Amino acid sequence: MHRPDKFLDLLRFVRFRELVQVWKLPVAAAAADLYRRKHRNLWIVSEDASEARDNGYWFYRFLRERHPEQECVYAIRRSSPDYRKVAALGETVEYGSLKHWILYLASSVQISSQKSGDPNAAVFYFLQVYGFLKNRRVFLQHGIIKNDLLWLHYPATKISRFLCGARPEYEYVRKHYGYPDGYVCYTGLCRFDGLHDAETDPALILIMPTWRNWLVLRKDKLRRIEGTSDLAETEYFVRWREFLNDDELKKIAAEHEVRFLFYPHRNMQGCLSLFTVNADCVEVCSREAYDVQDLLKRAALLITDYSSVCMDMAYMKKPVIFYQFDDETFYREQYRRGYFDYTDNPFGKSCRGREEVFSLIRQTIEGGCRVSHEFSEAHARFFPLYDTRNTQRAYEVAKELAGL
Repeated sequence: MHRPDKFLDLLRFVRFRELVQVWKLPVAAAAADLYRRKHRNLWIVSEDASEARDNGYWFYRFLRERHPEQECVYAIRRSSPDYRKVAALGETVEYGSLKHWILYLASSVQISSQKSGDPNAAVFYFLQVYGFLKNRRVFLQHGIIKNDLLWLHYPATKISRFLCGARPEYEYVRKHYGYPDGYVCYTGLCRFDGLHDAETDPALILIMPTWRNWLVLRKDKLRRIEGTSDLAETEYFVRWREFLNDDELKKIAAEHEVRFLFYPHRNMQGCLSLFTVNADCVEVCSREAYDVQDLLKRAALLITDYSSVCMDMAYMKKPVIFYQFDDETFYREQYRRGYFDYTDNPFGKSCRGREEVFSLIRQTIEGGCRVSHEFSEAHARFFPLYDTRNTQRAYEVAKELAGL
């Protein structure tokens, strides 16, 4: 049951440009009814509006290559650096356009690596969560969940199928997120199919922190948390600039002949100019120039804070170091703790200070970036599905949901 005050609270985050598009709904609904008469089993696939590099892309590629008989369309902006890649596979539609509204309403299954994947987050949240629009949504996920994410609980999504990439994640979501029996499925993530042919570069170390919602999305919390409205002076940017410019990092690079690629979360990509670096051994990477999965496959070691990409590295049996200087703030302001304990897990050690991180980087490099026996045992528990059939299993879920 949804409280009226909860809905009013959510309205605070609705953008004006989303509300002015409400006129598209009756037009699209009428057109979709006509379109559906000749296209009874259309599937629509998406990720973020400007991306085709995650589970949605892998799913769409699988459909076009393995099941060309299945009518499907991929929603993405033409301005995306990934547009040509996905357009070469099959039909696309401009994300958020009137045609996107029509095809989304006409589709028999909606498949996305994002919670929504729809042409208008505000309108479709209201229609789907409050029961005004019947839907068959398959949530491919963006990354393995480790925390308790309230916005992904069933009352906040009404998603029909929630796919998981690790066994402990599946058990946690199934027990704590409120989904009806059979709605949560352990299939593995689609993009994991592409992780089995990794060619690791022993000289490449990837640094990939996640985002902070109060810096880019919830700026109403910024001054309260940081004591300043100047993003450059917030703890996140100060700490990472200090890390990237530390002389110890330069020494490690010179002594061990390694280089560091710093790739912030996509929600922080608009702030790349704030990560000033004066070290030749460190490159700040943009999403336009680099593909995340390619970087993960090439990297010998990952340094992150709380990002779910740590699980992609763990899946490939590669070491991880967690640099978590703001643990208390992060779990008070952004996420709630879940089943994964950063301070007691076999995949990587949690550090509060950068000196400890530098020490672990040295140890890991000198150990050949090999993982422990404990790591290998935990890998078998986390990923009992360890093969290249993850997308096939996701396809079977979508097919069952479509009634095929």
